[in-house]
Amino acid sequence: MSPLQLPRTPTFRLDGKEALVVGASSGIGQAAAVALAEAGAHVTLAARSLERLEQTASALRDMGHSAQAVKLDVNRVEETEATVAVLRPFDILVNSAGVARHGPALDTTVSDFDAVVGINLRGAYFLTRVVARKLIEVGRPGSLINISSQMAHVGGIDRAVYSATKHAVEGFTKSMAIEWGRYRIRVNTICPTFIRTPLAEQTFANPDRVKWIEEKIKLGRVGELEDIMGPVTFLASDAANMITGSSLLVDGGWTAD
Repeated sequence: MSPLQLPRTPTFRLDGKEALVVGASSGIGQAAAVALAEAGAHVTLAARSLERLEQTASALRDMGHSAQAVKLDVNRVEETEATVAVLRPFDILVNSAGVARHGPALDTTVSDFDAVVGINLRGAYFLTRVVARKLIEVGRPGSLINISSQMAHVGGIDRAVYSATKHAVEGFTKSMAIEWGRYRIRVNTICPTFIRTPLAEQTFANPDRVKWIEEKIKLGRVGELEDIMGPVTFLASDAANMITGSSLLVDGGWTAD
């Protein structure tokens, strides 16, 4: 009698993979870079501030990981495409570059609208495209992840513009996943709830907003950076090989209503 052949769990390791993490100087992007490096990937950290990136890259190297820093501003599409074009193809993209200018919809200025759309939507779109284009050129599969938001699935107080950009990211994610599936390029989003980061400091300083957050998160606490690190590693790894065009909600049950 032949031995029973059991299925094997796909690896969550990323050894030998090249990862680009944009918005990696702090917050979710920095945490994503740490997670991917710990899983074995060589990580290229990118953001507008090279000094802070170098500090993170140096700290990762001190821990025995492989990391380098590159200055990148996704709002400058042509420069971003030129920079990525001369780098090695990236098996993994995590785009955490983002901006928020919250306020009542009636008070939205054109400049605020353009600033948020420029980074959260326009920048994300063309960054994802240029990374995919290089993978297609060399015939390699990949996992492309944009950090979206729970606000891509609901609305929120003072968040009309921000929510609009994140809903749009979900839209292009699905379309890109359809187009690039034949190249084995997966395109997904991670949609966090409120995470304790510098970007959220203004929100957490407002007692009314804190009350609103606590009422909406079913797990009874706000998110921490560590809550994003596992999902990033999962979607980047072979364990998620059949997942594309999807949103991974890390929202403590916010959108369950």
